Amino acid sequence: MTSSRGAAARASAPPASAAGIAEGPGRGTVRRPLTERQAEVVTRLVEAAVEEIHDHGYEGLTVRNVARRAGMAPASAYTYFSSKDHLVAEALWRKLARLPTAAPDDATALERVVAELRALGSFMADDPALSAACTTALLGPGPDVMDLRTRIGHEIHSRLRSALGPGGDRRALQILELAYTGAMLSTGMGHLSFADVADQLTEAAHLVLGEDA
Repeated sequence: MTSSRGAAARASAPPASAAGIAEGPGRGTVRRPLTERQAEVVTRLVEAAVEEIHDHGYEGLTVRNVARRAGMAPASAYTYFSSKDHLVAEALWRKLARLPTAAPDDATALERVVAELRALGSFMADDPALSAACTTALLGPGPDVMDLRTRIGHEIHSRLRSALGPGGDRRALQILELAYTGAMLSTGMGHLSFADVADQLTEAAHLVLGEDA
């Protein structure tokens, strides 16, 4: 049965984001709530961005082409997304936010962490084109990308902390987070295949936690 473990810990994680942009004095672009219709427009743009990535890759992705595929003017797309990196990061955030908890409550800490890491690794492997684009996009300097990068990091931290359970070693959590981040960077740079990520992360969990965890 799917676990309810970590529901409280993850309740504070931001919901799938509303990606509208509003100008704030001295603050650049900031997020604002969206109406139902605006949220539908954002979803269309994100879905169109993923299709563009599949067809043309990150290098061929432009907000203008995404807007055209979504059936709207580029100016309208820029109302919601400040850059193509913002679009890509939003697509990854939504995909991550939909990922279910991986292991039941009665599993050991090691089993829970392994299941969580494998789920986090596999969800990236499911879409190599998007994952490769995200490796570049998430390094972008824009405030909207930085916000999504923080949200994604918070979600991964919460999932691993929940998997470790109450009293989990803070140092182990930090190392596991670094292992996951390093694996994602390695795949994006072509040093590790997405198909191998889950096994590599499983080995890392065993090394960090030991067999008796």
